[in-house]
Amino acid sequence: MTEMPTQLAPKDATAHTRAALESVSFDLDPADFDRASRGLIATHPTGRIDGPGGSAVWDTSRYAFIERDAESPPTVHPSLWRQAQLDAIHGVFEVAPRVWQVRGYDISNITFIEGRDGWVIIDPLTVEVTARAAIGLMDVHVAKRPVTAVIYTHSHTDHFGGVLGVTSQAEVDRGNCRIIAPEGFLLETVAENVIGGPAMGRRGTYQFGVTLAPGPRGHVDCGLGKAIPAFPSGLIAPTEDITYTGEELLVDGVRIVFQNTPGTEAPAEMNFHFPEHGWLCMAENCTHTMHNLVPIRGAQVRNALMWSKYIGEAMELFGSQSDVMFASHHWPRWGAADIEQFLRLQRDLYRWIHDQTMRLANHGFTPSEISEQLRTPPEFLAQSHTRGYYGHLVHNIKAVYQRYLSWYDGNPSHLNPHPPVEAATRYVEFMGGADSVVEKAQVSFDAGDYRWTTEVLNHVVFARPDHDAGRALLADAYEQLGYQSESATYRNAYLTAAQELREGPPRAAPVSRRSLVQALTPELVFDSVAMRLKSDEVAGLRATINFSLTDIGEQWILGLENRALHSIKGRLAELADATLTLTRATLIDVITGAATFVEAIADGRIVLDGDATALDHIFGHLDTFMSGFAIVEP
Repeated sequence: MTEMPTQLAPKDATAHTRAALESVSFDLDPADFDRASRGLIATHPTGRIDGPGGSAVWDTSRYAFIERDAESPPTVHPSLWRQAQLDAIHGVFEVAPRVWQVRGYDISNITFIEGRDGWVIIDPLTVEVTARAAIGLMDVHVAKRPVTAVIYTHSHTDHFGGVLGVTSQAEVDRGNCRIIAPEGFLLETVAENVIGGPAMGRRGTYQFGVTLAPGPRGHVDCGLGKAIPAFPSGLIAPTEDITYTGEELLVDGVRIVFQNTPGTEAPAEMNFHFPEHGWLCMAENCTHTMHNLVPIRGAQVRNALMWSKYIGEAMELFGSQSDVMFASHHWPRWGAADIEQFLRLQRDLYRWIHDQTMRLANHGFTPSEISEQLRTPPEFLAQSHTRGYYGHLVHNIKAVYQRYLSWYDGNPSHLNPHPPVEAATRYVEFMGGADSVVEKAQVSFDAGDYRWTTEVLNHVVFARPDHDAGRALLADAYEQLGYQSESATYRNAYLTAAQELREGPPRAAPVSRRSLVQALTPELVFDSVAMRLKSDEVAGLRATINFSLTDIGEQWILGLENRALHSIKGRLAELADATLTLTRATLIDVITGAATFVEAIADGRIVLDGDATALDHIFGHLDTFMSGFAIVEP
């Protein structure tokens, strides 16, 4: 690994950070390490999983510094270091007779259930390269079998994005592999990964620390798993939806009873139980961490109250019948008593956050005031699975507040404040200029008040992004906050901020979502187009285009008026400006830029009847999103 220049290298912990971390004490269950290691059959022979071009998509050796018995370094919170040690345990594990998991080669787990004729796979990881490696390990160390079904527990990329590594669209189309998901899965996948995908992807680099070099002063963990693999995600659309709790399927001879849990860890999510075997899958609703009620990468706010109630419902429905509980991240639990205790604490954690946040909100306290008052109680700090390694109490409180009362805290001065650059310019001027602010901020930094240091220096950087002393001190303050954080996501965000202040943001490149868009319905494809329309460029323009999709037998109208796009299914407009006859695959090609309309018309893939100008009215005014936009500077 190439070393960064000395002036850009991460710095050591300050005396204040060392003192803060030395004061941390906890007494957590040592059986976590036994659980995380239980049933280990084999590990990947090298720990390195390469992509098609030979570059590493995953490499466990990069985290070799996280040794099982090593003391935490002064730049990592001791409790987070323990979680990183647990997440470093990797390999193929036998969970129960006929159940295996491959863990530690992706941020998520892939679970293999032995069916009558093949594998029933639960959550095929984030990318096809790691999923293919996982099934390869199963081929060698357990058995080589066809994949007869894939179950997506929910609508997050790390639980479906590797599906092309275990099956193919052709196998699904032939009926050889079922794809089962909770109702609303595809819609929520689009909302998160296509409509909000470009911004969320960039913000996700902060949450997951993907640009940080592994090491005691850099990336150590993601809290929910070790890291994100470096490869694009794919998607095959579900063939079956689970629509209600209690719905039962026989999947390759395996009986499964489902529990729909919408609005919990994902907008579309489900737990399920195997009644003939006593296995309980809790998806990502119960893992070995306090979870997010809204992740810092961005997503829809989750319903903490319903999350708690769904865990309670799972206990009532399945708890007494379960001997093994596994999830989409981390390690399983064994034994009815241990499972009940685990679920009880998880249930009460989300209920406590919800109820105490709203109790104080109804006294008039604002989100920042509530998050300063509430502290995680000892009941939850006593177990690692209710500590904030991935979620964080501070932003979970703010998520609950936002769900009920919006982002606005009631103070009219916060209704329409100046945007960052304009506000920063005024703040810095009020405070005597950039040099004066930096001088005062240095005093705060030397006193160990890093939260205040970042708050004031953020104004300096947005008012004067070329102020080297301000940037450097702000980076130093972010770094110390990262070192002190028990939450991996907070650590990653702070350290990424420090890195980008020192080195600049990543190089910008067009964002492509082709691997996901190609699995979408025409309605969702047109929705993804509509949010790319440059409103200012289409003032006064109107257009109506018919789309006749021959391979799926659907007709669509796409219309432009009043600077917005609308789409209608089921008919063609009599007075359309143009009619296009094409396949769904060709539609996706032109939408994602794999081909142009001109090319597709010229080679006969599209038959155009009418005025081609209408195409330009809509498709000539679509925005292109770029990765790498600035976050900690203007």
